[in-house]
Amino acid sequence: MERKDVLNLGAGPSALPEHVLQEAARGLLNYNGTGMGITEISHRSKEFQQLTNDLSATLRSLLNVPQTHEILFAQGGASLVFSSIVLNLLSRFKLLHPEIPASETYIDYVVTGTWSKKASEEGKRLAGSVGVNVNIAADSRAYSKDGKSFECVPPLDAYKWSPPAQTAFVYYCENETVNGVQFASSQAVSTAFPLNQFQDNIDPPIIADFSSSFLSRPIPNISSYGMIYGGAQKNVGPAGLTILIVRKDLLVDVDAAHKLGAPVVPLTLSYKTLADNGSLYNTPPMFSMYVSLLVAKDIAAKGGLVPLEERNYQKQETIYGALEKLQEKGLIRINVLPGSRSWMNVTFVFLQPDKEKAFLEATEAKGLRGVKGHRSVGGFRISLYNAITQENADTVATVLTNFLNSS
Repeated sequence: MERKDVLNLGAGPSALPEHVLQEAARGLLNYNGTGMGITEISHRSKEFQQLTNDLSATLRSLLNVPQTHEILFAQGGASLVFSSIVLNLLSRFKLLHPEIPASETYIDYVVTGTWSKKASEEGKRLAGSVGVNVNIAADSRAYSKDGKSFECVPPLDAYKWSPPAQTAFVYYCENETVNGVQFASSQAVSTAFPLNQFQDNIDPPIIADFSSSFLSRPIPNISSYGMIYGGAQKNVGPAGLTILIVRKDLLVDVDAAHKLGAPVVPLTLSYKTLADNGSLYNTPPMFSMYVSLLVAKDIAAKGGLVPLEERNYQKQETIYGALEKLQEKGLIRINVLPGSRSWMNVTFVFLQPDKEKAFLEATEAKGLRGVKGHRSVGGFRISLYNAITQENADTVATVLTNFLNSS
């Protein structure tokens, strides 16, 4: 089967622009005239140092990252960051407040789907082992029809924050890849994460997982965050790279903190170690960084994130519009309520199980791949990352409409 015959709607690793992959393939053989491929040159070479600097500068420009924040490139995925956040932020808190015992220290999580739930569980495992309290500030399942599904973000009056002076950090996931729940980007909308419930931008630091929406649209109020991060394998590049945007006061001496009683932090997970070494403390995910640079430059060449946001808005409008018609006919249920629906990951279930096989056959016949939902929740998921064009979205909508007409 040829690439042109397949439309990859998978949730990640996901589709990347074909012209970017073609350029990356050339770089695998001969990177910038070095006579060596990007996976063959030294990460200490001047060529790769320049690549690292270019990637940082391009991301800073695209996202309007202030100079108060460092951009770091880490190995592993977002799940590893679940751990490093706890360790680094507890270290910072201990350095700032050595007089506050672990039993009076808190970390807050907002749970809106699979990934924030996993992050909170890792928080409980690590922080709980040293006696730190983990507070679930809001769990959106409590506001679902059945009391157990992730179908919306919490209402504004749902959040129960820990005492700010005793809180090491507050954590949420901006877009839940598995469940299709996403916070609105504008603070003027009630389904945005309530940054305005915090009196200042410093403490407690707000930490946000933007993995499956990173570089899909601008991030308003980016200076208000202590840290934003995202795994590359959605909109940016291949798996293996995580991009961290970290406020500089979060880069702390973890060994000094350990002497005061904070958990020990592996050096490769220390944000200060990464920053002090320009993300090159050890060999980074070089190919992932290279492709991510090509993608970031491509976005910049097409006008940046503002026009990209409009394109992504139109795509999700097309798909949700087609699904609404299926829902009105009683064939499906869109999993997420209006206002909380993800632009990137559209999830739904058939109300009649026997329709699932027919729908899979219809998608297979049109070359649509990756539409089955995550194994933990079932159903179907259509992912609309940046590489999916409006033409692609129209194709998916046509398949949905034809299925409606034939049912």
